Amino acid sequence: MTTFDPQQPSTTESGAPRESDAHSLSVGADGPLLLHDVALVEKLARFDRERVPERSPHAKGSGAFGEFEVLEDVSAYTKADFLQPGRRTPMLARFSTVAGELGSPDSWRDVRGFALKFYTAEGNFDMVGNNTPVFFVRDPMKFPDFIHSQKRLPDSGLRSPNMQWDFWSLSPESAHQVAYLMGDRGLPRTWRHMNGYSSHTYMWINAAGERFWVQYHFHTDQGVENMTNEEAARLAGEDADIHRRDLFEAIERGDLPSWTLSVQIMPYEEAKAYRFNPFDLTKVWSKKDYPLHRVGRFTLNQNPANHFAQIEQAAFSPSNTVPGTGVSPDKMLLGRVFSYPDAQRNRVGTNFSQLPVNAPRSAENSYDKEGQMQYHHSGAAPVYAPNSYGRAYQDAQGAVDNGWEADGALVRSAYSLHAEDDDFGQAHTLVREVYSEEERDRLVETVSGMLAQCEEPVLSNSIRYWKNIDAEVGARIEKRVGELT
Repeated sequence: MTTFDPQQPSTTESGAPRESDAHSLSVGADGPLLLHDVALVEKLARFDRERVPERSPHAKGSGAFGEFEVLEDVSAYTKADFLQPGRRTPMLARFSTVAGELGSPDSWRDVRGFALKFYTAEGNFDMVGNNTPVFFVRDPMKFPDFIHSQKRLPDSGLRSPNMQWDFWSLSPESAHQVAYLMGDRGLPRTWRHMNGYSSHTYMWINAAGERFWVQYHFHTDQGVENMTNEEAARLAGEDADIHRRDLFEAIERGDLPSWTLSVQIMPYEEAKAYRFNPFDLTKVWSKKDYPLHRVGRFTLNQNPANHFAQIEQAAFSPSNTVPGTGVSPDKMLLGRVFSYPDAQRNRVGTNFSQLPVNAPRSAENSYDKEGQMQYHHSGAAPVYAPNSYGRAYQDAQGAVDNGWEADGALVRSAYSLHAEDDDFGQAHTLVREVYSEEERDRLVETVSGMLAQCEEPVLSNSIRYWKNIDAEVGARIEKRVGELT
C-alpha cells in the first residue's frame, strides 16, 4: 500500500505539486475555464470514474480483518496447512445483503452473504457462503433469473413482491430457503449475531490421499439475535447502515466478534447411496447422520482503513482453493467457480487479484500476463511454458487428489436418483418441527403481508406452494391474505 504524509502539500496523480484544490484556472476571475487546466481535468475525469460497478448480487455490505485459529486436530481429514493444529491465519470477512443495491437498507428481509478470505501459506482460500445453510436454486442456469426476480421491474423500476413470488412459486426447489428466509432469521439483528454456512458441499483430502465431503458451519459466539418486522421497517428509515455501523463501532470499541467453525464430514463413498443428493444446495445434511466437528474460531479485530480499497474491491471466489481442499459436484458451486472471478474481472479489472486486499501472502509464479492495470510482473522472464530458460512450470498428468469420478450421458436434469430427493420435505420439517408456534405465527404474518400485494395467477400459485410446504400453514396464509385484501 502506498504511504503518504498527510502534511505534504497536495499533488496531482503524477506527483506534481497542485497549485490549488479550490480554484479552477479561468480567463479572468469571471471568465471561461481552460481545457489545459490539467489539475481540474484530472480531478473531474477521475471523479467521473471513481465508482466501479457494484456487485450484481451482494452489492450492499461491509467487513473487517481478523485471524482464524485452529483449536482441534482435523489432520485426519485434511492436509490443508491452515487447518493444522495450532495454526493462526490472517483473514478478511465481508457480510452483505443479496438483493439490495449499494444504497439499500441493511434491515430489509434478505439472505446475508458471509464471505471469508484466508491468507494462507499455500495461497488464498475463500469461503463464499450465506447466513443460511441452503439456497433458492440448485442449478446455476436459474441463478441470473432468481437475482432478476429479486431486483426491480423493467417498467416502473420498483421492487415487486409479485415478481419475487412468481419466481419462487414456479420454482419448487426454492421452498426450503424461502421458508427459512420468511422465518425469524430472515432479519438478523446485526451481522455479529448471525451464523454463517458454506451451504455448498466441499471436499477435504488428507495426507494419505483419502477424500471426504464437508460442509462448513460458522456459529456466532455472540448468540443468534433477530429483529421483528416492525423494528426492521423502523430502522430502514432511521439508520439504513445499521449493520455496517454496528460492526465497525463494535470493533472500534474493542468488542471483537468471533465465530466458531465446525464441519460436518461425510466419508467419500457414502455420498453415492445417501438418502438424498448430498450435493443439492437446497438440502441440509442431518446432524444425526453427520454430527458437527469443532475446528477453530475466527475473530475480527481490525476495521478497514479504507472501505473502498479494502472492502468494495475485495474479490471472493470458491475457485480459490488450497492443497487439502476442493470443490464437489454441487452444480451451483461449479457454476460459481467460474462466475465469481469472472464477475470481478468485469467489475474491478483483469488484474483484480493483484490488489493488496486480494493478493496472496504466499509467493506466486503465474504465467498470466498483461491486461488493464497490471502491477506485478515477471520482468523479462519467459511468458510461456514450457520454456528452456529456468522459469518453473508444472507438467503433471493423471488423476488429481481433489477430483471425483463421473460417468453418464450428457443430460439436462434437475434430479438424481436418491430416495428422498423432493423439494418440500425439508421445508416442511423446518416449518413444522423446528419453528415454534410463535415463529409460525410470525411466518404467516410475514408471508401474508407480501402475498396481499400479489396478483393472479401468482397469488394462487403461491398459496398452493405454501400448502405443499405445510397444509395447515398454507391454509392460514390463504385465510389471512383474504382478510388483508
